Amino acid sequence: MLGIVLVDHTLSDGAPLHVDITDTDKWAIRTFLAPLRAWTSPKFYGLDNIPEGAALLVGNHTLYGGIDVPLLAEEVLRTRGRIMRGLAENVLIGTPGVRHLIQRFGSVRGTRANCRALFANDDLVLVFPGGGREAVRRKNEKYVLKWDGRTGFARMAIEAGVPILPTAMIGIDDALDIVMDADHPVLKPVKAIAERLGARWELAPPLVRGVGPTAIPRPERFYFSIGEPIETKAWQDNPNIDAAAAELSLLVRKAVEEEINFLLAERDRDPGRTLWGRLRGL
Repeated sequence: MLGIVLVDHTLSDGAPLHVDITDTDKWAIRTFLAPLRAWTSPKFYGLDNIPEGAALLVGNHTLYGGIDVPLLAEEVLRTRGRIMRGLAENVLIGTPGVRHLIQRFGSVRGTRANCRALFANDDLVLVFPGGGREAVRRKNEKYVLKWDGRTGFARMAIEAGVPILPTAMIGIDDALDIVMDADHPVLKPVKAIAERLGARWELAPPLVRGVGPTAIPRPERFYFSIGEPIETKAWQDNPNIDAAAAELSLLVRKAVEEEINFLLAERDRDPGRTLWGRLRGL
């Protein structure tokens, strides 16, 4: 059994290993998120599946990737008393101001060394295997996982012997319509210039429309679900870590897709899915 091993507890980029969220912080977070919470009336399922000690939340990135995550993080903090330590994209960590803000509330650069340190610290770690590409989705990719065979998260969980919690989020993809994505023919000249300049065009965000012609999301309800833990210790006996990680990754992908389908079914039967439905319910 490999289990969690002792590691150098120094995180990269000056991120703190231990994050202390004060009562003032909690008030500030809840106040800041109050308009979004009121606009979306989120529902949460399966938070009781979060165990004590180290665990890995593996979820789907929704459109733009960061609109709904704070609501889940705040709810987990409020109801379970746990801070979600996100493994953030390099572009976020590389942006001054943004880096300091997300580090203040627990996120770190998504490296294996940082992940090991957080597991050894008994933290609740959050990762989106689809990364930025899944967040800047195309028109035909609503709630589609774009993992492209990524298995690093599974390898880390196996090495540490921590459970994986399949996590799903839906809502923002229903609140915004993609008008033009990075694959649109009109953008071919822009794409050519961007690629010549070394930019990653596949991460170009789509143009969206929400309320009327604006980019304000429509008041669709957000839904979140955390599934039952998948224990990873059984894969530690496999001498081929690559094969073990690939097998576990497929199992987790299926579990996340099941959680997404569960939420889609809940959404479809929910009379309060829209703001008008919620007002009628009052």
